[in-house]
Amino acid sequence: MTSDEGLRAATTKMRDAGVPELAISVFGRYHDQLRSSVTGTIPEDSIEPLREVAHLDDVRPDDAAVAAALAHTVVIKLNGGLGTSMGIRGPKSVLSVRDGLTFLDIIARQVLALRRRHGVETPLLLMNSFRTRDESLAVLEGYSDLAVDGLPLDFLQNREPKLRADDLAPVSWPDDPDLEWCPPGHGDIYVALQTTGLLDTLRESGFRYAFLSNADNLGATCDGAVPAWMAQEGIPYVTEVCVRTVNDRKGGHLAVRRSDGRLVLRDSAMVADGEDHHFQDTDRHPWFHANNLWVDLDALAARLAERDGVLGLPIIVNRKTVDPTRADSTPVIQVESAMGAAVEVFDGSRALAVDRSRFRPVKTTNELLLIRSDLYRLTDDALVESTIDHAEPFVDLGPAYKVVDGFEERFPRGVPSIRCCSSLRVEADATFGEGVVCTGDVRVTGGVRSIPDGAHLEGEV
Repeated sequence: MTSDEGLRAATTKMRDAGVPELAISVFGRYHDQLRSSVTGTIPEDSIEPLREVAHLDDVRPDDAAVAAALAHTVVIKLNGGLGTSMGIRGPKSVLSVRDGLTFLDIIARQVLALRRRHGVETPLLLMNSFRTRDESLAVLEGYSDLAVDGLPLDFLQNREPKLRADDLAPVSWPDDPDLEWCPPGHGDIYVALQTTGLLDTLRESGFRYAFLSNADNLGATCDGAVPAWMAQEGIPYVTEVCVRTVNDRKGGHLAVRRSDGRLVLRDSAMVADGEDHHFQDTDRHPWFHANNLWVDLDALAARLAERDGVLGLPIIVNRKTVDPTRADSTPVIQVESAMGAAVEVFDGSRALAVDRSRFRPVKTTNELLLIRSDLYRLTDDALVESTIDHAEPFVDLGPAYKVVDGFEERFPRGVPSIRCCSSLRVEADATFGEGVVCTGDVRVTGGVRSIPDGAHLEGEV
């Protein structure tokens, strides 16, 4: 099959599945770029490091301005992830993450607390995928006062075919036809807001600003100081950044494009060959992209209108196998884009430095242990609050703990106390008893073993 035939087959498959024409058009443009060997890379010599950035604490307006801005702000959570890397069968956001509550329970309670605190009716919307919708909405049904009149609780992101790596035709996988499809990356949020009609509905309902963040980042709460600052300064787009550490060296960062002075986002998939050392240099590129974004919906509507609904976000080429659990299955390409790449689309986009407390994602069971531990507590407003005034300990759990089921089996009575721990490395297949305390640098070695209730671990065990 030629590449032209592959594109026709892919777009036909999308139309047959009811994918909106705008989403098909965006996919077609990316397919053209694939055929032209466009990689979406950002070479080091095309950018300058981002240096001076305003901090959230320095732009905080008064309470009246905050409440006024929140009255026109909507919270949107990206909720299309399945957490397959953690062995989760279903939406990651329905995992019990802290005090018996799921991510979605905590998010819903955070939004309801925000409304009570400021006397506003800030809506919550989930951008679901076709795989996460039903289970996620079932959790939100437990909050009868969450829905806002005239608005849904969710909308669906679009989907696209996975492409065979050899001829860019849509892959066929009869064993599980659902695996023939993938989401187009979270950059699809701007397309989905338009194709679902939600962008117009939100603006007609008086909402001007949207806060976008990942559902698995419990630190990403809606701080009304940001939209208030945007209103005062006429800022169309704000992206939150944190100071990079060695643990963030493989994550995306912001930089300044030399050709036009615009902010750009460079993710790991966009690094030119041989330039990983520049990308991972935290002194050279000091600002980590937290993927907490704020968008002026009027500005978004204007840019979409100017560009016939296509923002033109940089392509991300993601190479996988059609069945991610089988390395011997057909090699495929998933065409994606990042929502944070929209920073380069808007005139006057700004970066805003925030404390690390606004970036608490759970991508691995190492981070699940941290968030469940005594390093944190949930406040009455469902905020994840630190209980320490020093850096988090380094946690590295062995292969037996990689998936959630294995993790739960080995911490049947809760995770150990790590408030006085500087690092915890578990190389053994160990089952922890209740009330285990770790102090200093702890390394658990050996084979299969059981750690008794109340054990105090320090050094090599």
